[in-house]
Amino acid sequence: MSASRVAAWIGFTGLLGAWLASAAGLPRSTPSPRPAQRSADAVILDGLASDVQSQTVRLRTRLASAPAPATTTRNPFSFSVPAIVRAPRVAPAPVVQAPEPLPEPEPHLELIGVAADSGTGTLIRTAMISGPANELMMVTPGQRILGIYDVVTVGADAIELKHLASGAVRRLALR
Repeated sequence: MSASRVAAWIGFTGLLGAWLASAAGLPRSTPSPRPAQRSADAVILDGLASDVQSQTVRLRTRLASAPAPATTTRNPFSFSVPAIVRAPRVAPAPVVQAPEPLPEPEPHLELIGVAADSGTGTLIRTAMISGPANELMMVTPGQRILGIYDVVTVGADAIELKHLASGAVRRLALR
C-alpha cells in the first residue's frame, strides 16, 4: 500500500470521527405531544364498561338484602306426608367374634431337576427346587425346606414334601 493511500485512509477516518462527535453533541428534539384522539370504538367501549360497573353495584346491593332460603323437610321423591322422626331404640350390640386368621398360602415351589449319584455304591438322589424369589434349593431325603417342609422321598421324576404343622403331603413333579 502506498503512503498516499494510507494518508487518505487516515484523513477519511478522522473526518468520520469528527462528524460522529459533532452529532453526539447536538440535543435531540422531541416531537410535540399531539392531543390524544380517541376512536369512536374506544368511546363506545368506555360507556359500556361504566354501564356494566353500575349494574354490578346494583346487583350486589340487591343480593345483600335478599332473604335466605327456607329449609324444608319435604322430600320431592316421595308422595307421603313427612313422618315424625323418633329417636331409634338403642339395642345392645351383638358380640362379634374375631374371624379366624386365614391360612398362609403355600409358597411357590417348582421341581426343576433330579440328579442321581451312585459313586458310593448306593443311589442318592438330589432334587433341585426353585423356591420363592427364584432361589435354588438342592435337597436330599430327610432335609428341611423353608422351615415348614420335610423332604420325605426323592424319586426319578417327583419329590414328596411333608408339611410340619398340618402333616399334609405335597408332591412336586417334573414338567
